[in-house]
Amino acid sequence: MVQAIQLLRNIGQFDSVNAGAQIPFAKLTVVYGENGRGKTTLTAILRSLATGAAAPISDRHRLGAANPPHVVIGLAAGAPAVFENGAWSRTEPNVAVFDDEFVAQNVCSGIEVIPGNRQNLHELIVGSQGVALNAAVQTHVDRIEQHNRDLRAKADAIPAARRGGLDAEAFCALQPIPDLDRELADAEKRLAAARSSEVVATAAIFPALSLPAFDLDALDGLLGRDLPGLEEAAAERVQAHIALLARGGERWIGEGLTHADHAAAAGPAICPFCAQDLAGSSVIGHYRAYFGDAYNDLKRDIANAIQALTTTHAGDVPAAFERTVREAIERREFWQAFTEVPAIQIDTAEIARAWKAARDGIMERLKAKQAAPLEPLALGDDVRAAVATYEEQRVGLDRVAAVLVQANEALALVKEEARAANVAALAADLTRLRAVEARHQPDMAALCTAYVDERDEKGRTETARDQAREALNQYRQNVFPAYQDAVNDYLRRFNAGFRLGNVAPVNNRGGSAANYNVLINNIAVGLNAAEGPCFRTALSAGDRNTLALAFFFATLERDQALAQKIVVIDDPMSSLDEHRTLHTVQEIHRLAGAVGQVIVLSHSKPFILNVWEKCGALPRASLQVVRAQQGSTLVAWDVTGDMITLHDKRHADALAYLQAADPAVERKIAESLRPMLETFVRVAFPAQFRPGGKLGQFADICRQRLGTADEILGPNDTAELRALLDFGNRYHHDENPAYQTEAINDRELADFTRRTLAFASRPRQ
Repeated sequence: MVQAIQLLRNIGQFDSVNAGAQIPFAKLTVVYGENGRGKTTLTAILRSLATGAAAPISDRHRLGAANPPHVVIGLAAGAPAVFENGAWSRTEPNVAVFDDEFVAQNVCSGIEVIPGNRQNLHELIVGSQGVALNAAVQTHVDRIEQHNRDLRAKADAIPAARRGGLDAEAFCALQPIPDLDRELADAEKRLAAARSSEVVATAAIFPALSLPAFDLDALDGLLGRDLPGLEEAAAERVQAHIALLARGGERWIGEGLTHADHAAAAGPAICPFCAQDLAGSSVIGHYRAYFGDAYNDLKRDIANAIQALTTTHAGDVPAAFERTVREAIERREFWQAFTEVPAIQIDTAEIARAWKAARDGIMERLKAKQAAPLEPLALGDDVRAAVATYEEQRVGLDRVAAVLVQANEALALVKEEARAANVAALAADLTRLRAVEARHQPDMAALCTAYVDERDEKGRTETARDQAREALNQYRQNVFPAYQDAVNDYLRRFNAGFRLGNVAPVNNRGGSAANYNVLINNIAVGLNAAEGPCFRTALSAGDRNTLALAFFFATLERDQALAQKIVVIDDPMSSLDEHRTLHTVQEIHRLAGAVGQVIVLSHSKPFILNVWEKCGALPRASLQVVRAQQGSTLVAWDVTGDMITLHDKRHADALAYLQAADPAVERKIAESLRPMLETFVRVAFPAQFRPGGKLGQFADICRQRLGTADEILGPNDTAELRALLDFGNRYHHDENPAYQTEAINDRELADFTRRTLAFASRPRQ
């Protein structure tokens, strides 16, 4: 509890004031002062004491003062709170302040409801527990914002040129691809083929490659052939004769025999060389048997074999083979830009050497056979070895040829795909593969790891935010409806012509806020609107202040530490109608009994006197802010003297009403009759009507003491007091909830006004 304002120096209207140290505060402390004297400064000091914020005091540094503000507040517990050098030595968090600042922060800024009002109202509604829950949410929200900034920085650190057009998230999500190098090569080739589709479509495939074989079995049979039907003796004789001749003798004799047969066709058979008659020659028969049709067939077969060998293995055949190999190699150079093509490993020089060796060896044997057709020959091991070497080359070439045949199938597919290819799609595929390659390079992998770790950390923070938000939402599900009910209850007590509807929390990037609408004649009016009715246009200044008071009282009502609260109320009746002022007095009275201390400041003496009078049963203190030589100072206030003045004013108003009836003041006069009686009785019977007592209780005591030694009023006065009180109670909220709608009859009111004035002025019996 605040005990005293011990020192005010260099702040607002206060130069150096220590008079307050001698004016102790009480459970109810009222402070009266004219406008501009310094009440708002006192309120700002108490607000600063609650929050620890220096601005409410520092911003009011006294003009012209050389030194900074210095304030000392005496507190019930512990050392005084000292504000010096821009800071408090201690704070008092239990102070709750209602003033213009409260309205501007929580209700409206001027006449508009701004986002900050709604955010502050949210904190007001949820209280300390909800504020803690909301702070946890906001901490996570702020951390997520930092994550977002860090994510952007880490994304920007990944070079865009290496991402393949992907954003950082998609780029870092790229998974490794097995055998990526092959995939890349294939993609490059497919794209190249698609871009050269016309050339690819008309390009030749691999030619057929082969080498002719040597039929060794046929050659062996030919070289070993003789004339099996020739008599052995005849053959030996012819051969013996041939042996005597030079090389080619057998052919010479065979040809000569042909000439002899030709000559014999014209006459006797004669020798073509010596012209002797051959009719008697025994050898001629042997020659004819030796060189018969079988012999000629053999020679023809040998000649054919030589011709076949020349046609198949000699002449242009080797050159043509080499050209075919060169074509295959050239086509491979073309096709390898568009697809995987097997290497062509063909040693044409080695093939040519093996081919020539085998061919020449065989030709040599055939020529020898041709020279001696009837002489059986064999190929020989050297020729067979040469043919075996050649056969190895031929088989190797067949394997290469088989691979190229398979490659031709792939080339046909490339041609088909090239004709139907989507160049853009293939380019995109290649770009993605290159991005995968870049993604898993060591430098990019490190950058992506940093990005992914930050993203995952953000996800964990978002989970924590969602959990904290769910806890806050669960808490708010009960708090907000209860707060709406409490505010509307106070609005009913203040007899406000509106209510609140749809009081609910909202979440946004800037933090949580409270939203609501105003119900006027059961029609919802929003807080802000581009056109039509809204908070600004539908509520008067008095309505806005009434709503602020309802917010304030409803918040206090839900405060778990209410009994320890020091409630400061600065000019709450500003812009209020008279009937709402009365309700404010009643609510302050109710509140004062529930909290640790109530401090009321006002420039309205009638209002503050009403508060004083209503709270008569409580320990009370009063002070006044008055003008001093160099500003303002604090002095004790004689409330009793001013109360009498208020009673006199009511008395004068009643006399004026009796002299000239005025419907505009009828309700005011009706409401003033009971306070007039209470003031009179308090002064006339201080022993029996103590502060805080009720007039009805006093009337009951008077009735109970009739005819006794302790009689207070005579029978007539006691009956009159009860009658006057019954009439007056009809126009007070504590006795008649419908007091504002209670009908007023001028004749009746004038009668009870006259009787009240008479009762309060004549001597008692």
